[in-house]
Amino acid sequence: MNIDLNKIKKIHFIGIGGIGLSAIARLMKEKGREVSGSDMSPSLMTEKLEKLGVKIYIGQSEENISQDTGLVIYTTAVPKDNPELRRAKELKIKTITYPESLGLVFNDKYGIAICGTHGKSSVSAMAGLLLDDAGIDPSIIVGSIMPKYDGNLRVGKSKYFVAEACEYERSFLNLYPKIIILNNIELDHTDYYKDIKDFKNAFREFISHLPEDGTLIYNGDDEEITNSQSEAGPPWAKKLQITNKLQIQNYKFKTLSFGLNKNNNVRGCDIEFKNGETKFKVVYNNKDLGEFVLKVPGLFNVYNVLGVIALGFTLNISVEIIKRSLLNFSGIWRRFEIKGKYKNALVISDYAHHPTAVKATIEAARQFYPNKRIFTVFQPHQHNRTKKLYKDFLNSFDGADVVILAEIFDVAGREESDDQNISSLDLVEDIKRRRHVDVSPSGEIFYAENLEETRKLIDEKIKPDDILLIMGAGDIYKVADVLVG
Repeated sequence: MNIDLNKIKKIHFIGIGGIGLSAIARLMKEKGREVSGSDMSPSLMTEKLEKLGVKIYIGQSEENISQDTGLVIYTTAVPKDNPELRRAKELKIKTITYPESLGLVFNDKYGIAICGTHGKSSVSAMAGLLLDDAGIDPSIIVGSIMPKYDGNLRVGKSKYFVAEACEYERSFLNLYPKIIILNNIELDHTDYYKDIKDFKNAFREFISHLPEDGTLIYNGDDEEITNSQSEAGPPWAKKLQITNKLQIQNYKFKTLSFGLNKNNNVRGCDIEFKNGETKFKVVYNNKDLGEFVLKVPGLFNVYNVLGVIALGFTLNISVEIIKRSLLNFSGIWRRFEIKGKYKNALVISDYAHHPTAVKATIEAARQFYPNKRIFTVFQPHQHNRTKKLYKDFLNSFDGADVVILAEIFDVAGREESDDQNISSLDLVEDIKRRRHVDVSPSGEIFYAENLEETRKLIDEKIKPDDILLIMGAGDIYKVADVLVG
Protein backbone atom coordinates (compact mmCIF):
# COMPACT_ATOMS: atom_id res chain seq x y z
CA MET A 1 0.00 0.00 0.00
CA ASN A 2 1.51 3.29 -1.15
CA ILE A 3 0.94 5.35 2.00
CA ASP A 4 3.73 6.87 4.08
CA LEU A 5 2.30 7.63 7.52
CA ASN A 6 5.34 9.74 8.35
CA LYS A 7 4.26 12.28 5.72
CA ILE A 8 0.66 12.59 6.91
CA LYS A 9 -0.09 15.27 9.51
CA LYS A 10 -3.85 15.02 10.01
CA ILE A 11 -5.87 11.79 10.28
CA HIS A 12 -9.61 11.30 10.82
CA PHE A 13 -11.11 8.03 12.11
CA ILE A 14 -14.67 6.91 11.36
CA GLY A 15 -15.90 4.62 14.14
CA ILE A 16 -13.12 5.74 16.46
CA GLY A 17 -14.76 4.13 19.50
CA GLY A 18 -14.04 0.65 18.17
CA ILE A 19 -11.53 -1.33 20.20
CA GLY A 20 -9.11 -1.72 17.28
CA LEU A 21 -9.53 1.64 15.60
CA SER A 22 -9.13 3.50 18.89
CA ALA A 23 -5.71 1.87 19.35
CA ILE A 24 -4.48 3.09 15.96
CA ALA A 25 -5.89 6.56 16.73
CA ARG A 26 -4.01 6.66 20.01
CA LEU A 27 -0.84 5.41 18.32
CA MET A 28 -1.04 8.17 15.72
CA LYS A 29 -1.69 10.76 18.44
CA GLU A 30 1.36 9.62 20.39
CA LYS A 31 3.42 9.89 17.21
CA GLY A 32 2.48 13.56 16.95
CA ARG A 33 -0.29 13.47 14.36
CA GLU A 34 -3.38 15.68 14.56
CA VAL A 35 -6.15 13.18 15.21
CA SER A 36 -9.94 13.44 15.09
CA GLY A 37 -12.68 10.87 14.94
CA SER A 38 -16.39 10.19 15.08
CA ASP A 39 -18.73 7.57 16.45
CA MET A 40 -22.45 7.21 16.94
CA SER A 41 -22.28 7.33 20.74
CA PRO A 42 -19.72 8.08 23.46
CA SER A 43 -17.89 5.18 25.07
CA LEU A 44 -15.02 4.32 27.36
CA MET A 45 -12.69 4.41 24.35
CA THR A 46 -13.82 7.85 23.13
CA GLU A 47 -13.52 9.24 26.66
CA LYS A 48 -9.93 7.98 26.94
CA LEU A 49 -9.05 9.49 23.57
CA GLU A 50 -10.58 12.85 24.44
CA LYS A 51 -8.37 13.00 27.53
CA LEU A 52 -5.37 12.58 25.22
CA GLY A 53 -6.45 15.58 23.14
CA VAL A 54 -8.22 13.79 20.29
CA LYS A 55 -11.14 15.72 18.80
CA ILE A 56 -14.22 13.48 19.11
CA TYR A 57 -17.47 14.00 17.19
CA ILE A 58 -20.58 12.18 18.43
CA GLY A 59 -22.61 11.56 15.30
CA GLN A 60 -21.28 11.40 11.75
CA SER A 61 -21.51 14.26 9.30
CA GLU A 62 -19.75 15.57 6.19
CA GLU A 63 -18.76 18.61 8.24
CA ASN A 64 -16.44 16.45 10.35
CA ILE A 65 -14.09 16.02 7.36
CA SER A 66 -11.91 19.05 6.64
CA GLN A 67 -10.07 19.63 3.36
CA ASP A 68 -6.65 19.50 5.00
CA THR A 69 -7.20 15.94 6.25
CA GLY A 70 -4.44 13.73 4.90
CA LEU A 71 -5.95 10.32 5.59
CA VAL A 72 -9.24 8.78 6.69
CA ILE A 73 -9.21 5.41 8.48
CA TYR A 74 -12.53 3.67 8.98
CA THR A 75 -13.96 0.56 10.56
CA THR A 76 -15.16 -2.14 8.16
CA ALA A 77 -18.59 -1.87 9.81
CA VAL A 78 -19.07 1.57 8.19
CA PRO A 79 -21.57 1.40 5.29
CA LYS A 80 -20.48 2.63 1.87
CA ASP A 81 -22.92 5.54 2.02
CA ASN A 82 -21.48 6.88 5.29
CA PRO A 83 -21.47 10.70 4.94
CA GLU A 84 -17.90 11.12 6.18
CA LEU A 85 -16.56 8.38 3.94
CA ARG A 86 -18.46 9.82 1.00
CA ARG A 87 -17.11 13.32 1.73
CA ALA A 88 -13.54 12.04 1.97
CA LYS A 89 -13.81 10.46 -1.45
CA GLU A 90 -15.30 13.67 -2.89
CA LEU A 91 -12.27 15.57 -1.57
CA LYS A 92 -9.96 12.82 -2.94
CA ILE A 93 -8.60 12.10 0.54
CA LYS A 94 -6.97 8.69 0.87
CA THR A 95 -9.16 6.21 2.74
CA ILE A 96 -8.15 2.86 4.27
CA THR A 97 -9.77 0.34 6.61
CA TYR A 98 -8.63 -0.46 10.15
CA PRO A 99 -7.06 -3.80 9.09
CA GLU A 100 -5.11 -2.00 6.36
CA SER A 101 -3.90 0.63 8.84
CA LEU A 102 -2.79 -2.07 11.27
CA GLY A 103 -0.75 -3.62 8.47
CA LEU A 104 0.93 -0.25 7.80
CA VAL A 105 2.22 0.06 11.39
CA PHE A 106 2.87 -3.66 11.92
CA ASN A 107 4.59 -4.97 8.81
CA ASP A 108 7.83 -3.01 9.09
CA LYS A 109 8.37 -4.42 12.59
CA TYR A 110 9.28 -7.83 13.98
CA GLY A 111 5.63 -8.78 14.09
CA ILE A 112 4.13 -11.32 16.48
CA ALA A 113 0.51 -12.05 15.52
CA ILE A 114 -1.95 -13.94 17.71
CA CYS A 115 -4.84 -15.60 15.87
CA GLY A 116 -7.54 -18.21 16.44
CA THR A 117 -11.24 -18.35 17.20
CA HIS A 118 -10.85 -18.09 20.97
CA GLY A 119 -8.39 -16.38 23.31
CA LYS A 120 -6.77 -13.84 20.98
CA SER A 121 -7.06 -10.87 23.31
CA SER A 122 -5.84 -12.71 26.40
CA VAL A 123 -2.88 -14.29 24.61
CA SER A 124 -1.95 -10.98 22.97
CA ALA A 125 -1.99 -9.25 26.36
CA MET A 126 -0.03 -12.04 28.05
CA ALA A 127 2.53 -12.10 25.22
CA GLY A 128 2.95 -8.33 25.22
CA LEU A 129 3.35 -8.21 29.00
CA LEU A 130 5.93 -11.00 28.84
CA LEU A 131 8.05 -9.09 26.33
CA ASP A 132 7.70 -5.95 28.46
CA ASP A 133 8.72 -7.82 31.63
CA ALA A 134 11.69 -9.26 29.75
CA GLY A 135 12.91 -5.73 28.91
CA ILE A 136 12.22 -6.09 25.19
CA ASP A 137 10.11 -2.89 25.09
CA PRO A 138 7.44 -4.03 22.58
CA SER A 139 4.54 -2.23 20.97
CA ILE A 140 1.23 -3.98 21.72
CA ILE A 141 -2.27 -3.73 20.24
CA VAL A 142 -4.99 -5.80 21.90
CA GLY A 143 -8.75 -6.00 21.38
CA SER A 144 -9.40 -5.24 25.04
CA ILE A 145 -8.09 -3.00 27.82
CA MET A 146 -4.88 -3.97 29.60
CA PRO A 147 -4.96 -2.62 33.18
CA LYS A 148 -1.19 -2.07 33.32
CA TYR A 149 -1.36 0.36 30.37
CA ASP A 150 -4.87 1.68 31.05
CA GLY A 151 -5.79 0.97 27.44
CA ASN A 152 -5.52 -1.31 24.45
CA LEU A 153 -2.14 -0.01 23.28
CA ARG A 154 1.46 0.13 24.40
CA VAL A 155 3.95 2.06 22.27
CA GLY A 156 7.43 0.59 22.54
CA LYS A 157 10.77 1.63 21.09
CA SER A 158 12.03 -1.78 19.99
CA LYS A 159 11.41 -3.58 16.70
CA TYR A 160 8.96 -6.01 18.34
CA PHE A 161 5.23 -5.58 17.77
CA VAL A 162 2.57 -7.87 19.32
CA ALA A 163 -0.86 -7.64 17.70
CA GLU A 164 -4.18 -9.42 17.90
CA ALA A 165 -4.93 -10.72 14.40
CA CYS A 166 -8.66 -10.96 13.70
CA GLU A 167 -9.98 -13.40 11.10
CA TYR A 168 -13.26 -11.55 10.42
CA GLU A 169 -13.51 -10.71 6.70
CA ARG A 170 -9.94 -12.10 6.43
CA SER A 171 -8.65 -8.95 8.12
CA PHE A 172 -5.45 -10.66 9.28
CA LEU A 173 -4.32 -11.09 5.68
CA ASN A 174 -3.09 -7.49 5.89
CA LEU A 175 -0.41 -8.66 8.34
CA TYR A 176 2.97 -10.22 7.55
CA PRO A 177 4.34 -11.42 10.89
CA LYS A 178 7.59 -13.15 11.83
CA ILE A 179 5.83 -15.26 14.46
CA ILE A 180 2.24 -16.55 14.53
CA ILE A 181 0.57 -18.03 17.60
CA LEU A 182 -2.43 -20.08 16.43
CA ASN A 183 -4.69 -20.76 19.42
CA ASN A 184 -7.44 -22.88 17.88
CA ILE A 185 -9.83 -23.09 14.94
CA GLU A 186 -13.60 -23.35 15.31
CA LEU A 187 -16.19 -21.90 12.93
CA ASP A 188 -17.29 -18.36 13.75
CA HIS A 189 -18.36 -15.19 11.89
CA THR A 190 -20.98 -17.21 10.09
CA ASP A 191 -22.30 -14.09 8.36
CA TYR A 192 -19.04 -13.99 6.37
CA TYR A 193 -17.61 -17.52 6.20
CA LYS A 194 -19.61 -20.15 4.32
CA ASP A 195 -18.41 -23.14 6.34
CA ILE A 196 -15.45 -24.53 8.29
CA LYS A 197 -13.55 -25.21 5.05
CA ASP A 198 -13.80 -21.56 4.05
CA PHE A 199 -12.79 -20.58 7.58
CA LYS A 200 -9.70 -22.81 7.53
CA ASN A 201 -8.75 -21.54 4.08
CA ALA A 202 -8.33 -18.07 5.58
CA PHE A 203 -6.03 -19.35 8.32
CA ARG A 204 -4.06 -21.40 5.82
CA GLU A 205 -3.47 -18.30 3.71
CA PHE A 206 -2.45 -16.31 6.78
CA ILE A 207 0.09 -18.96 7.75
CA SER A 208 1.56 -18.65 4.25
CA HIS A 209 2.57 -15.07 5.14
CA LEU A 210 5.32 -16.39 7.42
CA PRO A 211 8.84 -15.92 6.02
CA GLU A 212 11.35 -18.76 5.79
CA ASP A 213 12.95 -17.66 9.07
CA GLY A 214 9.57 -17.29 10.78
CA THR A 215 7.93 -19.47 13.43
CA LEU A 216 4.45 -20.99 13.74
CA ILE A 217 3.44 -21.72 17.34
CA TYR A 218 0.28 -23.82 17.25
CA ASN A 219 -2.15 -25.69 19.50
CA GLY A 220 -1.21 -29.32 18.91
CA ASP A 221 -4.36 -30.59 20.63
CA ASP A 222 -6.83 -28.71 18.44
CA GLU A 223 -8.69 -31.14 16.18
CA GLU A 224 -9.08 -28.62 13.35
CA ILE A 225 -5.33 -27.87 13.34
CA THR A 226 -3.72 -31.24 13.98
CA ASN A 227 -4.23 -34.79 12.83
CA SER A 228 -2.68 -36.95 15.50
CA GLN A 229 -3.46 -40.13 13.55
CA SER A 230 -0.91 -39.22 10.87
CA GLU A 231 2.76 -40.01 11.43
CA ALA A 232 4.17 -38.65 8.17
CA GLY A 233 4.68 -34.93 7.70
CA PRO A 234 3.56 -32.03 9.89
CA PRO A 235 0.08 -32.86 11.25
CA TRP A 236 -1.12 -29.25 11.18
CA ALA A 237 -0.29 -28.99 7.46
CA LYS A 238 -2.23 -32.15 6.65
CA LYS A 239 -5.31 -31.13 8.64
CA LEU A 240 -5.33 -27.63 7.17
CA GLN A 241 -4.60 -29.11 3.72
CA ILE A 242 -1.66 -26.87 2.84
CA THR A 243 -1.34 -26.85 -0.95
CA ASN A 244 1.27 -25.82 -3.50
CA LYS A 245 -1.07 -23.02 -4.54
CA LEU A 246 -0.18 -21.29 -1.26
CA GLN A 247 3.51 -22.18 -1.82
CA ILE A 248 4.03 -23.44 1.70
CA GLN A 249 3.61 -27.19 1.34
CA ASN A 250 7.37 -27.55 1.62
CA TYR A 251 7.53 -24.97 4.36
CA LYS A 252 10.85 -23.75 5.80
CA PHE A 253 9.62 -21.79 8.81
CA LYS A 254 9.97 -23.37 12.25
CA THR A 255 7.03 -24.93 14.08
CA LEU A 256 6.46 -25.34 17.79
CA SER A 257 3.41 -27.09 19.22
CA PHE A 258 1.78 -26.68 22.62
CA GLY A 259 -0.95 -28.53 24.49
CA LEU A 260 -1.62 -31.26 27.02
CA ASN A 261 -0.88 -34.29 24.84
CA LYS A 262 2.56 -35.88 25.08
CA ASN A 263 3.46 -35.25 21.43
CA ASN A 264 3.63 -31.44 21.93
CA ASN A 265 6.89 -29.51 22.24
CA VAL A 266 5.50 -27.48 25.14
CA ARG A 267 3.25 -29.63 27.32
CA GLY A 268 1.16 -28.80 30.37
CA CYS A 269 0.32 -31.44 32.97
CA ASP A 270 -0.80 -31.94 36.59
CA ILE A 271 -3.33 -29.08 36.36
CA GLU A 272 -4.96 -27.96 39.60
CA PHE A 273 -7.58 -25.25 40.27
CA LYS A 274 -7.54 -24.29 43.94
CA ASN A 275 -7.94 -21.22 46.16
CA GLY A 276 -8.26 -18.79 43.25
CA GLU A 277 -5.16 -20.07 41.46
CA THR A 278 -4.43 -22.29 38.47
CA LYS A 279 -1.33 -24.43 38.94
CA PHE A 280 0.29 -26.75 36.42
CA LYS A 281 3.65 -28.16 35.41
CA VAL A 282 5.35 -27.58 32.05
CA VAL A 283 7.54 -29.96 30.09
CA TYR A 284 9.54 -28.50 27.18
CA ASN A 285 10.99 -31.07 24.76
CA ASN A 286 10.94 -33.66 27.57
CA LYS A 287 12.60 -31.31 30.09
CA ASP A 288 10.62 -30.63 33.28
CA LEU A 289 10.46 -26.86 33.89
CA GLY A 290 8.56 -27.06 37.17
CA GLU A 291 5.33 -25.45 38.31
CA PHE A 292 3.64 -22.39 36.80
CA VAL A 293 0.93 -20.43 38.64
CA LEU A 294 -1.85 -18.24 37.23
CA LYS A 295 -4.39 -15.96 38.87
CA VAL A 296 -6.90 -16.47 36.04
CA PRO A 297 -9.19 -19.52 35.83
CA GLY A 298 -10.09 -22.07 33.19
CA LEU A 299 -8.49 -24.83 31.19
CA PHE A 300 -8.65 -22.49 28.19
CA ASN A 301 -6.27 -20.13 29.99
CA VAL A 302 -3.83 -23.00 30.52
CA TYR A 303 -3.79 -23.40 26.73
CA ASN A 304 -3.45 -19.63 26.31
CA VAL A 305 -0.45 -19.59 28.63
CA LEU A 306 1.23 -22.58 26.97
CA GLY A 307 1.27 -20.65 23.69
CA VAL A 308 2.86 -17.68 25.44
CA ILE A 309 5.43 -19.93 27.12
CA ALA A 310 6.32 -21.31 23.69
CA LEU A 311 6.76 -17.72 22.47
CA GLY A 312 9.07 -17.04 25.41
CA PHE A 313 11.26 -19.99 24.46
CA THR A 314 11.31 -18.84 20.82
CA LEU A 315 12.59 -15.42 21.93
CA ASN A 316 15.07 -16.94 24.44
CA ILE A 317 13.35 -15.45 27.49
CA SER A 318 14.35 -17.20 30.71
CA VAL A 319 11.96 -19.57 32.47
CA GLU A 320 12.15 -17.45 35.63
CA ILE A 321 10.98 -14.32 33.81
CA ILE A 322 8.19 -16.25 32.07
CA LYS A 323 6.94 -17.67 35.38
CA ARG A 324 7.01 -14.28 37.10
CA SER A 325 5.29 -12.48 34.24
CA LEU A 326 2.46 -15.01 34.02
CA LEU A 327 1.97 -15.02 37.78
CA ASN A 328 1.52 -11.23 37.67
CA PHE A 329 -1.07 -11.40 34.88
CA SER A 330 -4.44 -10.58 36.44
CA GLY A 331 -6.60 -10.51 33.31
CA ILE A 332 -7.97 -7.87 30.95
CA TRP A 333 -11.22 -5.98 30.41
CA ARG A 334 -14.28 -8.23 30.01
CA ARG A 335 -12.23 -11.44 30.18
CA PHE A 336 -13.44 -13.02 33.44
CA GLU A 337 -13.20 -9.51 34.87
CA ILE A 338 -14.20 -9.28 38.51
CA LYS A 339 -16.28 -6.10 38.76
CA GLY A 340 -17.25 -6.11 42.44
CA LYS A 341 -20.24 -7.21 44.47
CA TYR A 342 -23.99 -6.75 44.17
CA LYS A 343 -26.25 -7.89 47.04
CA ASN A 344 -23.21 -9.79 48.28
CA ALA A 345 -22.94 -11.73 45.00
CA LEU A 346 -19.63 -11.57 43.10
CA VAL A 347 -20.14 -9.94 39.67
CA ILE A 348 -17.92 -11.14 36.79
CA SER A 349 -18.07 -9.64 33.30
CA ASP A 350 -16.90 -11.63 30.28
CA TYR A 351 -16.84 -11.20 26.50
CA ALA A 352 -17.70 -14.85 25.72
CA HIS A 353 -20.14 -15.03 22.80
CA HIS A 354 -19.35 -18.31 21.00
CA PRO A 355 -21.01 -21.42 22.50
CA THR A 356 -17.65 -23.07 23.20
CA ALA A 357 -16.40 -19.97 25.03
CA VAL A 358 -19.64 -19.65 27.00
CA LYS A 359 -19.43 -23.24 28.18
CA ALA A 360 -15.72 -22.94 29.03
CA THR A 361 -16.27 -19.73 31.00
CA ILE A 362 -19.02 -21.31 33.09
CA GLU A 363 -16.74 -24.28 33.73
CA ALA A 364 -13.96 -21.89 34.77
CA ALA A 365 -16.29 -20.22 37.27
CA ARG A 366 -17.20 -23.64 38.66
CA GLN A 367 -13.52 -24.58 38.99
CA PHE A 368 -12.61 -21.40 40.87
CA TYR A 369 -15.81 -21.32 42.97
CA PRO A 370 -16.79 -25.00 43.42
CA ASN A 371 -19.16 -24.46 46.33
CA LYS A 372 -21.00 -21.43 44.95
CA ARG A 373 -24.19 -21.08 42.90
CA ILE A 374 -23.28 -20.07 39.32
CA PHE A 375 -25.81 -17.49 38.13
CA THR A 376 -25.27 -16.90 34.41
CA VAL A 377 -26.61 -14.00 32.34
CA PHE A 378 -25.97 -14.22 28.59
CA GLN A 379 -26.81 -12.03 25.62
CA PRO A 380 -26.34 -13.80 22.26
CA HIS A 381 -24.44 -11.68 19.75
CA GLN A 382 -25.87 -11.45 16.24
CA HIS A 383 -28.85 -13.35 14.87
CA ASN A 384 -26.86 -15.15 12.17
CA ARG A 385 -24.33 -16.55 14.65
CA THR A 386 -27.16 -17.66 16.97
CA LYS A 387 -28.92 -19.37 14.08
CA LYS A 388 -25.88 -21.14 12.64
CA LEU A 389 -24.54 -22.30 16.03
CA TYR A 390 -27.96 -22.90 17.59
CA LYS A 391 -27.47 -26.59 18.45
CA ASP A 392 -24.16 -25.82 20.16
CA PHE A 393 -25.77 -23.12 22.30
CA LEU A 394 -28.33 -25.60 23.65
CA ASN A 395 -25.81 -27.36 25.89
CA SER A 396 -23.56 -24.37 26.64
CA PHE A 397 -25.36 -23.59 29.91
CA ASP A 398 -25.47 -27.03 31.52
CA GLY A 399 -22.87 -26.03 34.11
CA ALA A 400 -24.90 -23.08 35.42
CA ASP A 401 -27.43 -23.18 38.26
CA VAL A 402 -29.49 -20.21 37.05
CA VAL A 403 -29.55 -18.78 33.52
CA ILE A 404 -31.03 -15.59 32.10
CA LEU A 405 -30.91 -15.24 28.31
CA ALA A 406 -31.35 -11.64 27.19
CA GLU A 407 -32.65 -10.94 23.71
CA ILE A 408 -30.12 -11.26 20.87
CA PHE A 409 -27.90 -8.22 20.31
CA ASP A 410 -28.52 -6.90 16.81
CA VAL A 411 -25.27 -5.99 15.03
CA ALA A 412 -25.81 -3.01 12.74
CA GLY A 413 -24.67 -3.64 9.18
CA ARG A 414 -24.14 -7.38 9.70
CA GLU A 415 -27.71 -8.67 10.01
CA GLU A 416 -29.85 -10.11 7.22
CA SER A 417 -33.63 -9.93 7.34
CA ASP A 418 -33.84 -13.72 6.88
CA ASP A 419 -32.05 -14.19 10.20
CA GLN A 420 -34.39 -12.01 12.24
CA ASN A 421 -36.84 -14.87 12.80
CA ILE A 422 -34.85 -16.24 15.71
CA SER A 423 -35.01 -15.08 19.32
CA SER A 424 -33.38 -15.87 22.64
CA LEU A 425 -36.83 -17.06 23.66
CA ASP A 426 -36.45 -19.92 21.17
CA LEU A 427 -33.24 -20.93 22.91
CA VAL A 428 -34.89 -20.78 26.33
CA GLU A 429 -37.81 -22.99 25.25
CA ASP A 430 -35.58 -25.53 23.50
CA ILE A 431 -33.17 -25.69 26.43
CA LYS A 432 -36.13 -26.37 28.73
CA ARG A 433 -37.35 -29.16 26.45
CA ARG A 434 -33.86 -30.63 26.13
CA ARG A 435 -33.31 -30.59 29.88
CA HIS A 436 -36.59 -32.35 30.51
CA VAL A 437 -35.95 -35.06 27.93
CA ASP A 438 -32.15 -35.34 27.94
CA VAL A 439 -29.72 -34.38 30.72
CA SER A 440 -32.25 -32.85 33.11
CA PRO A 441 -29.96 -30.50 35.08
CA SER A 442 -31.57 -28.82 38.05
CA GLY A 443 -30.94 -25.26 36.88
CA GLU A 444 -33.56 -22.61 36.17
CA ILE A 445 -33.63 -20.63 32.92
CA PHE A 446 -35.41 -17.37 32.08
CA TYR A 447 -35.90 -15.09 29.07
CA ALA A 448 -35.42 -11.29 29.21
CA GLU A 449 -36.75 -9.10 26.43
CA ASN A 450 -34.24 -6.31 27.04
CA LEU A 451 -31.56 -5.13 29.47
CA GLU A 452 -34.07 -3.50 31.80
CA GLU A 453 -35.95 -6.78 32.19
CA THR A 454 -32.61 -8.56 32.59
CA ARG A 455 -31.78 -6.30 35.50
CA LYS A 456 -35.19 -6.91 37.11
CA LEU A 457 -34.81 -10.69 36.82
CA ILE A 458 -31.39 -10.51 38.42
CA ASP A 459 -32.89 -8.57 41.33
CA GLU A 460 -35.60 -11.19 41.76
CA LYS A 461 -33.42 -14.30 41.52
CA ILE A 462 -30.00 -13.34 42.91
CA LYS A 463 -28.89 -14.69 46.30
CA PRO A 464 -26.00 -13.70 48.59
CA ASP A 465 -22.73 -15.49 47.75
CA ASP A 466 -23.83 -16.25 44.17
CA ILE A 467 -21.31 -15.95 41.35
CA LEU A 468 -23.05 -13.63 38.89
CA LEU A 469 -21.43 -14.29 35.50
CA ILE A 470 -22.53 -11.76 32.85
CA MET A 471 -21.45 -12.70 29.32
CA GLY A 472 -21.76 -11.45 25.75
CA ALA A 473 -20.11 -9.32 23.08
CA GLY A 474 -22.94 -6.79 22.81
CA ASP A 475 -24.04 -4.22 25.39
CA ILE A 476 -24.79 -6.68 28.21
CA TYR A 477 -21.64 -5.46 30.01
CA LYS A 478 -23.60 -2.33 30.90
CA VAL A 479 -25.70 -4.41 33.29
CA ALA A 480 -22.58 -5.45 35.17
CA ASP A 481 -21.34 -1.86 35.25
CA VAL A 482 -24.66 -0.60 36.65
CA LEU A 483 -24.91 -3.32 39.30
CA VAL A 484 -21.55 -2.55 40.85
CA GLY A 485 -22.02 1.20 40.42
